Amino acid sequence: MTNPTSRRNFLQQSGLGCGSLALTNLLHQEGIVAAEGKSNNPLAMRPAPGNAKAKAVIWLFQTGSPSQVDTFDYKPELEKRDGTTLAGADPKTGFFTTSGKLLKSPFKFSQHGESGAWTSEIFPNISKHVDDIAFVYSCFSKSNNHTPAMLEFNSGMIRQGFPSMGSWLTYGLGSENANLPAYVVMHGTKPRGADPIWSSGFLPSVYQATSLDPRGAKPIDNLGRPADLTGEQQRSLLDILNSTNAKHATERPFDRDLNARLESFELAYRMQTSAPEAFDLAQEPDHIQEMYGLNRPESKDYGRQCLIARRLVERGVRFVQIFAACPNTPGGAVSDVPWDAHNDINGNHRACAATVDQPTAALLTDLKQRGLFDETIIIYGGEFGRTSDSQDVGGRDHNPNAFTTWFAGGGFKGGAQYGATDEFGYKSVENRVNAHDIHATILNQMGIDHEKLTYRFNGRDFRLTDVEGEVLKDILA
Repeated sequence: MTNPTSRRNFLQQSGLGCGSLALTNLLHQEGIVAAEGKSNNPLAMRPAPGNAKAKAVIWLFQTGSPSQVDTFDYKPELEKRDGTTLAGADPKTGFFTTSGKLLKSPFKFSQHGESGAWTSEIFPNISKHVDDIAFVYSCFSKSNNHTPAMLEFNSGMIRQGFPSMGSWLTYGLGSENANLPAYVVMHGTKPRGADPIWSSGFLPSVYQATSLDPRGAKPIDNLGRPADLTGEQQRSLLDILNSTNAKHATERPFDRDLNARLESFELAYRMQTSAPEAFDLAQEPDHIQEMYGLNRPESKDYGRQCLIARRLVERGVRFVQIFAACPNTPGGAVSDVPWDAHNDINGNHRACAATVDQPTAALLTDLKQRGLFDETIIIYGGEFGRTSDSQDVGGRDHNPNAFTTWFAGGGFKGGAQYGATDEFGYKSVENRVNAHDIHATILNQMGIDHEKLTYRFNGRDFRLTDVEGEVLKDILA
């Protein structure tokens, strides 16, 4: 009997077989397919279980807390009653007063866009985007101290040791780019509270944020290969380390951190090539750099962070958080809580707004131009608000009772205005919103039911929203 398979057919079929084996191996490494339907890579990309409107989050955290009545929550009653003593000086009213005398905003407010949203004069660029923004005026927090309030709006808890939202999203959805971290935090001076704010808490450490200061020549510490080590030598050392650790992990199947530790070494190795390219802003044309304010001393650092955030999201990074680092006063030193205007709301807020206004507006514009706006959630706000009465004559004290947070892109309803504060802007009185509500809404837009994203720790199933959280449907498109 003659063999029907010719030499040409045999080579063609075996060649295709080798190619498919190579492709399968590459897809396995990327976490797209896995042996026996399950990947050991804790950062392998996982499809969103629900209808995801967004793929990434950029959180512009305004550290130190901007004053709601001097930025986006216009209160004409403050102007009318400037300098008058609050009847609410009595603690029974719920006011945490400092002087008891109302302080009008030093800034002019005007309405913008078809939505007619009010914004302060210190945000001439953000004002042009109000019809893309969903404003929530009725946020409140549990603490009037910076660190616990920042912990709350990142992890849902005012205590340390709980995973941040970025860590929860990375745990739930994995990473789209195997060569870059899924969760990146950028800062200048670290915010008060520092690393615990973006901690992975009790989640495996592989879901921890990569924290960096992009102002220097090497934004990520300890990433470069030692000068006396070649790429081949480093790869060989990692292979030996992985083999030893894999054997160690096989004998301890219930230790969830071991695979995470292996992946951390591999990710760092891959980042040596990919990360420098992502942070190289010289690739951006001059007009883009100028749009972000990199040519202005007051906005260049924050502008650099915003531009890097766009580049990271463009390359598949899922969660980017920027902690604003701006001068506490005009020409002053950068503070770990820059918006903290106890003494001079006029000077402080003008200085901080000059830092963030142009880059923030540029980020919105740039995401739109590149077709990334609809799939990227942008969050803007601080950890609490400020009082309606004065402190040290021209400043305002901390106020957890009311503040504004806004959202754009990612399926949020442009031009929406949700919730309200009282006539002085001191206390949220209508559709009050806490951190759990915000977290539930973000998870919803990323295709995750906040009640179902859980992790068992110490015999209990924990979730980002604890036992609370309502999706803010009124601000969703």
